[in-house]
Amino acid sequence: MNDFNPNDIGNINNNIFGLPYDTNSANIVFVPVPWDVTVSYNDGTAHAPEAIFNASFQVDLFDPIKKDAWKTGYAMTNIPKEIISKNKKLKQLSSSIIESLASGENISTSVIQKKLNIVNQGCSELNEWVAKETKKYISKNKLVGIIGGDHSSPLGFIKSLSGKHSDFGILQIDAHADLRDAYEGFTYSHASIMFNALKIPQVKKLVQLGIRDYCEDEHNLIQKNKKRIKTFFDRDINGKKFKGISWEKICKEIISELPDKIYISFDIDGLDPKLCPCTGTPVPGGFDIHEIFYLFEMLVSSKKKIIGFDLCETGISKNEWDANVAARVLFKLANIMSKSNNL
Repeated sequence: MNDFNPNDIGNINNNIFGLPYDTNSANIVFVPVPWDVTVSYNDGTAHAPEAIFNASFQVDLFDPIKKDAWKTGYAMTNIPKEIISKNKKLKQLSSSIIESLASGENISTSVIQKKLNIVNQGCSELNEWVAKETKKYISKNKLVGIIGGDHSSPLGFIKSLSGKHSDFGILQIDAHADLRDAYEGFTYSHASIMFNALKIPQVKKLVQLGIRDYCEDEHNLIQKNKKRIKTFFDRDINGKKFKGISWEKICKEIISELPDKIYISFDIDGLDPKLCPCTGTPVPGGFDIHEIFYLFEMLVSSKKKIIGFDLCETGISKNEWDANVAARVLFKLANIMSKSNNL
């Protein structure tokens, strides 16, 4: 560590961001989840952890929100080959199910149900693996961030956090509400992550930002659960901006809805698609990256404590643009979590 120069070129022989830490010496551990079994549009997010890792060496290590934040110690665990293998096998089944449903077949047919049972069991096993893997580091008093994969990836982590924290809120940045009940028959669909997270009693509040693509059932669920779900729709946020209300004022309103402990769930499609064109389900609209970073700074200034996060749905592009953006989002997430925990 004494010989490490943060101003030098990123050393690819080191861990993520070129940092000389491993999971034992790091205070913040990134757990990669190469999973996109239930993705219903663009494939490829299972390869995001590797792509983000490779892009991370181009990220400069200076961040004005916290001097020498990298000294907190960041490290990523090895990308699990067994999860890659399981994802590949189940993806073939899930794709055939989606194709059948899109062709007008009934979801209740015995053939589709048999395939669904296999996929749902595999997704359940993935949740158990994520819960076990993250709990291993939580028990050592380390902070954890999930690198997905599709947005179903972090459910096991949220469950493991519920074993340590009696109550916390989720700040969800997303184009989609993700409140569907078993979308396309998949119990643990990427479109059902928040529906499933709300089954965890310790999740006291869900605050959603940038939602702009959702179904009527999701809208009705939000309206019926106003005490537990607060949604800042993209349309409403922009409507306030058009009337001259500042982003700072909107951020204060967002933060006022959050409890003291916060889990950040960052689906990268919450950003403007110019920043993530190859994400699984891109939607026009969304945030500029500096709007979100400004919100993060205000969040830390408010003395809220960030207990964990995920970064999901990064797509794979030929010019590595998506991974380049995601690596910078990941670094900022780690830095604000470090600062909010006084590391």
